[in-house]
Amino acid sequence: MCCKGRPNPQANLVQRRHSSVKVFISSVRKGLEVERDSLRGLITALGHTPVMFEDFSAQSTPSREACLAALESADVYLLLLGPIYGHVFPETGQSATHDEWVRAQQLGKPRLVYRKVGVRFAPEQQDFSRIVEAYATGVFRDSFSDSAELQTKVAQALRELESKPSPLDYKRLTQQPALTWIAEDNRIHPFNNSQEFLLELHVLPMDSPGYSAREMSQFSDSLVKRVRSTEYFESGRSLDLSKSQDCAVVRIGSGRRSAWDKPQSWEIREVLLHKTGQISTRATLPVDGLGSILDAEALPRQIAEMLRLTGALGIFQQGRVVVAVGVPSKMSLSVDTFDPHRSRTRAQPLGFGSSVGVYRTEPDESVSLAALEAGADEVGRDLSRALFAQLPV
Repeated sequence: MCCKGRPNPQANLVQRRHSSVKVFISSVRKGLEVERDSLRGLITALGHTPVMFEDFSAQSTPSREACLAALESADVYLLLLGPIYGHVFPETGQSATHDEWVRAQQLGKPRLVYRKVGVRFAPEQQDFSRIVEAYATGVFRDSFSDSAELQTKVAQALRELESKPSPLDYKRLTQQPALTWIAEDNRIHPFNNSQEFLLELHVLPMDSPGYSAREMSQFSDSLVKRVRSTEYFESGRSLDLSKSQDCAVVRIGSGRRSAWDKPQSWEIREVLLHKTGQISTRATLPVDGLGSILDAEALPRQIAEMLRLTGALGIFQQGRVVVAVGVPSKMSLSVDTFDPHRSRTRAQPLGFGSSVGVYRTEPDESVSLAALEAGADEVGRDLSRALFAQLPV
């Protein structure tokens, strides 16, 4: 990390404070009819654009897919928690609102959450509310009793978002951090029984004394539950825990069928917690019949999602972190554009004749915890550029 003052999803609101932003309103309609209708007028009066399923539910696209597509194009995600959970989709086992919450979290959207008081929540909605309210990386939460109170609070929150400075804050390091690179650590290799080519991302808290044996045991025992609760992985994917004195590893089963001759996108395969306090994630790269691909367009998005997963674990609550990314030098790795529909017919491997064990970034700055949420997209782009600068291309 070497430059400051970079844009991110929160800062985009500052840059656009004199133009309209899209506010996606997420909730079931039953039990919140008056509140949803009141927000449409309020957001429009503030000069912004409300995005609501009532406006596009007649499309030929299934409503769930249409809602998620609209969410991706929005600037702000606004969640209303009322008494009803909503219809459960068989493909996800969750309601549309729950799916939207997960996707907004993964995209790093600024999120405003309001819970209606004085009503009795259904059991499923109460469980969902606990997930939302337990999230520990800065989501805005408030309550309301009627539409007038809700309007007042939403108007204030949108104005605060418009004027809020960038959450990303960088400070120069005075000494090189003691990061553990998994591809170079013989103590960790026994946990990895796969021959997959894995990108590794590391987040190390600053000024952390690490964990005592007792703390390490507690975190290790809860690591599978933490990974599952992020909802980044389908319920059918296996999570297997391995532990040693210095490290706990959750290995995540593949969510796809093995097909060596067909293009496959990337997926996260491991989450590691080190006794030093470092959290590492490892993921496959996009791959086709000629090997793994470093795609300059896809890599920043992949790194950003790995950063958000790290934040969603809820282990880092305060302070600053150092982030770094690396890939092992192997014959099958090449810089190219990934096409999910067909394999390449030729490739130029990076690993040929290379004496480098791991191509990696060398951090010279620490950053605020916004790097693991609202600032993940920009940090992902920065880390991707820094990694490509290390490659012999």
